[in-house]
Amino acid sequence: MMLAARVLAAVTARSVAQVQDRVSLAQLRVLVMIASRGPANVGSVARGLGVHPSNATRTCDRLVIAGFLARHDDPADRRNLILELTAAGQQLVEGVDTARREAVAAQLARLPARSRERLTRALLVFAGVDRTDGPDADRHDDPDEAWLLGWTTQRPVGHTAGRADPTATG
Repeated sequence: MMLAARVLAAVTARSVAQVQDRVSLAQLRVLVMIASRGPANVGSVARGLGVHPSNATRTCDRLVIAGFLARHDDPADRRNLILELTAAGQQLVEGVDTARREAVAAQLARLPARSRERLTRALLVFAGVDRTDGPDADRHDDPDEAWLLGWTTQRPVGHTAGRADPTATG
C-alpha cells in the first residue's frame, strides 16, 4: 500500500511541478477549490484552506494579478467580493487534472482488465466510498470529502455549486 501511495504522490508532484513556475501549491489549491465549488469569497477560501483570512486574501490577490482569478462585487451583497476563475485559471486547473488522469491511466493500463476492476472496487472500499461487507455494509460515507477539501475538481453527483457562502464576509 505504501508503494502505491508513493506512486500516487509522485503523480501529484509531477502535475504540480508542471505549473510551479506559474503558481504555488497554495495558489493551486485555491484554483482547484474554486474550480470545483464555484465562485467563492475570501472567507470561504480561508475556511477551505484552513488559514487566516489575511493569508487567503494575499494568495487570492496574487492570483488576480496573475490573471487566474477575477474579483467582482456580489450582486446580492455589494460588501462581498466574489472570486471566479478566469479562462487562464480554468485552463491551468484542467491541465493539472488532465496530467494526473493521464499518469494514473498509464499506470492502470499495465494491469489486465479484471485486475483493474478489482483494484477499483478495493480502492472505493479503502476510500470509504463503498462498503460492501462487514458491519458497515449498508453505510456509504460522504463521497465528496476530497472535493470539499479542494483536491479534486470532479463534483459529486447531485451537488449544487456555484454560489459563494452568503454568511461569510471577505
